[in-house]
Amino acid sequence: MSSHEDRLKALREQLKADRLDGFVVPLTDEHMSEYVGSYAQRLAWLTGFQGSAGAAAVLPEEAAIFVDGRYTLQVRDQVDGSHWSYQSVPETSIADWLKLHAPDGGRIGYDPWLHTRDWVTKAKEALADKGAEPVAVRRNPIDAVWADRPEPSRARLIVQPDEYAGKSSAAKRQEMADWLKEQKADSAVLAALDSIAWTFNVRGKDVERTPVALSFALVHDDGTADLFVDSEKVGEDVRQHLGNGVRLHERLEFENVLRAMAGKKVAVDPERSVAAIFDALDEAAAKIVTRRDPAVLPKAIKNQAEIAGHRAAQARDGAALSRFLHWLSVEAPKGGVDELKAAAKLQDFRQQGGDLRDLSFDTISGAGPNGAIVHYRVSEATNRPLEMDRISLVDAGGQYPDGTTDVTRTVIVGTPTAEMKDRFTRVLKGHIAVSRARFPEGTRGSQLDSFARQFLWEVGLDYAHGTGHGVGSFLAVHEGPQRISPVGSAQPGGDEPLKAGMILSNEPGYYKTGEYGMRVENLVLVVPVEAEGAEKKLLGFETLTVAPIDRKLIDTELLSPAERRWLDDYHVEVLNIVGPRLEGEAKAWLEAACAPL
Repeated sequence: MSSHEDRLKALREQLKADRLDGFVVPLTDEHMSEYVGSYAQRLAWLTGFQGSAGAAAVLPEEAAIFVDGRYTLQVRDQVDGSHWSYQSVPETSIADWLKLHAPDGGRIGYDPWLHTRDWVTKAKEALADKGAEPVAVRRNPIDAVWADRPEPSRARLIVQPDEYAGKSSAAKRQEMADWLKEQKADSAVLAALDSIAWTFNVRGKDVERTPVALSFALVHDDGTADLFVDSEKVGEDVRQHLGNGVRLHERLEFENVLRAMAGKKVAVDPERSVAAIFDALDEAAAKIVTRRDPAVLPKAIKNQAEIAGHRAAQARDGAALSRFLHWLSVEAPKGGVDELKAAAKLQDFRQQGGDLRDLSFDTISGAGPNGAIVHYRVSEATNRPLEMDRISLVDAGGQYPDGTTDVTRTVIVGTPTAEMKDRFTRVLKGHIAVSRARFPEGTRGSQLDSFARQFLWEVGLDYAHGTGHGVGSFLAVHEGPQRISPVGSAQPGGDEPLKAGMILSNEPGYYKTGEYGMRVENLVLVVPVEAEGAEKKLLGFETLTVAPIDRKLIDTELLSPAERRWLDDYHVEVLNIVGPRLEGEAKAWLEAACAPL
């Protein structure tokens, strides 16, 4: 089927055949993943939207697509407004929209493997006023009309060695077993792919940019586990690594095993497990206790091996980024560098640095006005040259076996305007304020979010995304449960207390639609700090990312002495770690880029 218009028409015909008056299409998979395998890219297939968060609702006569503030511009570029109305989240929700638009007495279909139980409850409430109801489908109607839908990946699982993991899978499962006994529960469902990868010390290649394998798991109160993964994906090395304590089953067996858990007390995470999991346990008359997935917090609090691995990955990554920034400083002024060429060159430098398994997300390479699209993804159609006296932004990361990186640098080719310098320096001041923050144990990310925005707020400016997200260890680049984001933002997690060992991004920005975008992003580690006379245990951040910040964009008059000191100290650190990895012109460039203000 060629056009998205034809696909929408085909879906409506299928809905009629299925006796449905509508259907909801989220961007996720059976594991509530943020990034999904190509087989699960139903929203993109139907609408053309390429962002990493969104959903759609289709009715017989109208259709809507729902995105948050990061994708306001992108959705208008990619999705045809004559067939789809654009809806903004969290100002509205699918449930709110259906309440207004669903036909009276309508049957609105949803795939129970792609929604949480909470979503189903809200949809029921919203539709009740109209005598309408959400209807769980056995087969997703999009799959019925998507003729060339890709098969799920058959890639083999990979062992993540204990030297990188820092703790054996058996030890992790025993800690979960102890937790289950405290909860007086028999078993816990693990449905999130990164939780399963972390718990069993395995990685996979089933989702682009995130090294996970399509699987489900049950962990039991005796430390044993059942892992549901297609047998063709499991080699002898992985079988031996998993050992006798892990029983292997085909992935499709998961639902049947849940249905056989009669009388068992099972811990299920309502945020990370889909409605179909709850439905199967209800059919079995199992006793469900809703608890957070027991891997989530220990996965977020990195151990010493994971922290050491992350530092090693950052050193390689910082050298690659510094080589790239040097190359850009030479080539961009000549003309002939565009967004695609820049992204490809940065990937080249990362690959030359060794041990790169994948990028951690699609590189955001935005020149001029494209940089103002927060989660811009460069394509042949949108590719722009890097022009003189224009700002360019590159946000990119690598997946290495010892760590996951994510960094943004903003550069000017030529000379910035006074406004550009003012805006960039305000963003930088916010970044430094978060980096230098000290806070008592128990502080939540949401309490630190305004540290980053204050200098933009002073002049009536802001940015429409969170300030920071958690990052995994050779896992998801967006990892919960912690975030630095405003209270009530579209991306939850700002309410999680920060704990020593957590890794987060620190990435304030500013975006002037139609002109430029800027962001300064480093990853930071939460560490204990000392203060004389302190009456509470204090935490702070140690910056992990090592790459120079473009001084041409800094208005030094706007920086306080403490901020200048921070920047000079940071650049000394960059030079110490990255300098020995560079030579010749690149090293000379780095020395100049890191010279004191």
